[in-house]
Amino acid sequence: MQVRRVEHANWDEWLRMRSALWPKTSSDEHRVEMEEYSMPDVKVATFVAMRDDGTLGGFLEASLRQYADGCHTSPVGYIEGWYVDADLRRTGIGGQLVRAAEQWAVKQGCQEMASDCLIDNAVSFKSHLALGYEEAERLIHFRKNL
Repeated sequence: MQVRRVEHANWDEWLRMRSALWPKTSSDEHRVEMEEYSMPDVKVATFVAMRDDGTLGGFLEASLRQYADGCHTSPVGYIEGWYVDADLRRTGIGGQLVRAAEQWAVKQGCQEMASDCLIDNAVSFKSHLALGYEEAERLIHFRKNL
């Protein structure tokens, strides 16, 4: 499996996976964000895992942030979205995507890479730990209807 930057020809597959990762987001909203993440801009990058048959099996969207909770340097590479199809999980594809994003971040001058996951997402939590990430902080967000 090859990991590389996303191309416009991959948009249908990328949209399929984004919709699986973020099902509450509309297709139109996904497409707007996909435009941003496919720009040849040094502040964002999207990596995809290409199957032998030419379809995609995973993606990772990364960005540069000026600050990330628990980090001490700036800018910080940040994993904004990370998805691998169910049939490819636990095969190392997710790690390949993360390493591609980390290499990109280093080329952008980053000394740290950060990420997050929901507190009840045990799979994501364990995946991050397995790839050498350490828990930096825990944060609970609050909201109230007015």
